[in-house]
Amino acid sequence: MSKLRMPAAAAAMALVSLVPAAQAGEGGGSSYPGGVENFLTGAAPPPGFYVLAYGNVFRADKLKDDSGHDVPLPVFKIAANVVSTRFVYSTPTTLAGGNLMLHAIVPLVDLKVDVPGLSQRKTGLADITFGPGLAFHHSPNLHSVVGFDFVAPIGRYAKGDLTNIGRNYWSLQPLYTVSYLDAAGFNADAKLTFNFSRRNKDTDYRSGNEVYLDYSAGWGLGNGWVLGAGGYAMRQLTSDTQAGVSLANSKGAAFAIGPSLKYDNGKGWFITAKWQREMSVRNRPEGNALWIKTILPF
Repeated sequence: MSKLRMPAAAAAMALVSLVPAAQAGEGGGSSYPGGVENFLTGAAPPPGFYVLAYGNVFRADKLKDDSGHDVPLPVFKIAANVVSTRFVYSTPTTLAGGNLMLHAIVPLVDLKVDVPGLSQRKTGLADITFGPGLAFHHSPNLHSVVGFDFVAPIGRYAKGDLTNIGRNYWSLQPLYTVSYLDAAGFNADAKLTFNFSRRNKDTDYRSGNEVYLDYSAGWGLGNGWVLGAGGYAMRQLTSDTQAGVSLANSKGAAFAIGPSLKYDNGKGWFITAKWQREMSVRNRPEGNALWIKTILPF
């Protein structure tokens, strides 16, 4: 829920309907895009209204099974480009010592999927994320946010399509973020998110519950730059179900890491960028992602 939070609907790998060999969430994906967070994830803005822009490029050419082996497909490609706008209202209201915040993320997605004998591309509005949070400033260096996000099934969805830019069900995401900041020293950030998916009424499918840990660590150079690394780890806690029946070997897992940087001019403008490579993947597509975010002055 910080002003630097990446859009929760941005990961294209969460939006694919693939083959039964890889489940781990319906279509091999999730409502939460692992790795969206970067530096300052727990550092919320002062009271006011903010607009942020986010960009994500995701590419994958591997699909992993329950053992982490490649699913033998002669053709498998996912290409996604996402631009999202996030609206944040940091209110002057305090509750339990925290600053009340409200936000909404509106993503536009261009998604293309190729598998043997089939190819499909969809472009448009994806699922919208919104929710409240409480921001705490424990010291000039230590900050945290407790929040609860809702993911609304706004994106276009059609049962049986190869690819969809909407999940067709609601998701609930309680979260906690924390950041330690030092302009000329060590910086560290972590965000813990639980993702609880509701049932897809068109398929009678319910994706299993998941936990994500987004992380970053770096060193401030004292001139506005922070250089380091970041990524995410995820585990699916419960199996997927179809028509109320638990599906064996349907839990997903993944880990990602890559270089990350931030620049802050000290006058209210910043930009962050991160490239991450996925590995140790189970029951999901495996790929690489580039994440960029910045604030829009107005």
